[in-house]
Amino acid sequence: QVQLVESGGGLVQPGGSLRLSCAASGFTFRTYGMSWYRQAPKKQRELVASISSTGDTTNYRDSVKGRFTMSRDNAKNTVSLQMNSLKSEDTAIYSCKAWSLGSPRVEYWGQGTQVTVSS
Repeated sequence: QVQLVESGGGLVQPGGSLRLSCAASGFTFRTYGMSWYRQAPKKQRELVASISSTGDTTNYRDSVKGRFTMSRDNAKNTVSLQMNSLKSEDTAIYSCKAWSLGSPRVEYWGQGTQVTVSS
């Protein structure tokens, strides 16, 4: 069955770094775009970053540009989010999503991993 399993979350001090990973199985990973979303307490879920199926194109929300880098390895069916210069406002549950390129659009979600930025 389809699985997206995130890892790498945890507690980090402001200014620190974390690297999130998302391992995919059960679908043709290389044909899907991938995204990272986050949801902070009492806030709506927001898109953090996306990457194309080939990895050639990435997009980031303004608040993380220059600090976060998303990448993928189609040979290993994984996607990563390197997060540097973390701020308290980055605290949230981070989830990865796979999305198909065709129609109808198909989406798969992981369960999420907690990132807490605090001193």
